[in-house]
Amino acid sequence: MARDTRKRILDCSLAMFNTQGEPNVTTNHIADELEISPGNLYYHFRNKDDIIEQLFARFDARMDDALAAPDGRLPGLEDVWLQLHLVFECIWDYRFLYRDLVEILSRNRRLRVRFARILRRADDNAHQVMRGLSQAGVMRASAAELDAAATNILVLATFWLNYAAVRGDKDENAAIREGIVQVMMLLAPFLRDAERVHLNKLTQAYID
Repeated sequence: MARDTRKRILDCSLAMFNTQGEPNVTTNHIADELEISPGNLYYHFRNKDDIIEQLFARFDARMDDALAAPDGRLPGLEDVWLQLHLVFECIWDYRFLYRDLVEILSRNRRLRVRFARILRRADDNAHQVMRGLSQAGVMRASAAELDAAATNILVLATFWLNYAAVRGDKDENAAIREGIVQVMMLLAPFLRDAERVHLNKLTQAYID
């Protein structure tokens, strides 16, 4: 029973943080939404930052899965497309972390360290994928161009939701789809002609 209540608190908190923005949600709001007493909530979590850390642990594990590279072979364009879907779906499901990223990390050193670890792994993964695409003959680019493309992919994916919000986008789900397309288009200048045609077909089918 206690485990069920703990899960309900986490699930409810995530939904409220995502829809209302983490800074606008208090533990009292969460307790009211669940129709439990604040004391019951504090029995399971010390404070709101404790809830955020537990949600971050979920996010961390899921992002690790999303960043897993193809096993035993070089990546292809479809692998990159699929991986971006998994990454952006994770970002969407935990979008409050990205939308309020600077504020959350500024007040919690442990999360700042853990998020930095995720960025380092994502950076390593992006560089590995770029090198793999080059080795597979999918891309033609210098080492410096591959490194720059990998970094640009990471920056764009990390801050795309913030950019979309400042731009005034109301539909974050549509913004996520557009973010995937924008990241893929970073690869376009380096692709072989056949792969570029394939990419254009993928992106057109996705945004139509």
